[in-house]
Amino acid sequence: MSNARKKIILNEILFWKQSKLLPEQYCDFLMTLYTEGNDDGLEEEVSHKKAVKSKEKRRMVIIYFFVLLVSITLLAILFMTAQATEVMILFIGLLSIAFIIIAFKVAREKNLLAPLFQVAAALLIFGLSVKISLTYFEQKEWVLYALLIANCLLWLLSGLKLKLLYFTVSGALGLIVLIGYKLIA
Repeated sequence: MSNARKKIILNEILFWKQSKLLPEQYCDFLMTLYTEGNDDGLEEEVSHKKAVKSKEKRRMVIIYFFVLLVSITLLAILFMTAQATEVMILFIGLLSIAFIIIAFKVAREKNLLAPLFQVAAALLIFGLSVKISLTYFEQKEWVLYALLIANCLLWLLSGLKLKLLYFTVSGALGLIVLIGYKLIA
């Protein structure tokens, strides 16, 4: 077996040992087996941080952080600035459409990033709805309620169709809160 393949396998075994996916004795046995008893040359080059799963996990965390940071920053800018509202609305609308497309592509691959893009798109659309209502229909409270109900219905239907519990629950709870508030107020 080539030295590069041994390094990959040993990195994975160390990752399993570090993550406690296998008992320590099994990992030690596998390490001895793949190093053929002499681990002198490979000891410095092998690390659990070089494992494929470990690298993938770090990459996912970075993507999660970046998408959430971009979404929150854009919504904050949208609500804090009065200038260039149309440009921001257009940009955030295009970004939310891009997030939806990415979510569908990533969901087909059974990747764990799909919920992140779905939730980010939903929050961006929600923020856009509120900003559009407050900017263009300032004196018409019913437009805000209509857009909020439309968002909740969109979440509820998306949750039911795609079998996503977090959208189903948030859509249903949102509708209940909006209807309850309207009845009480």
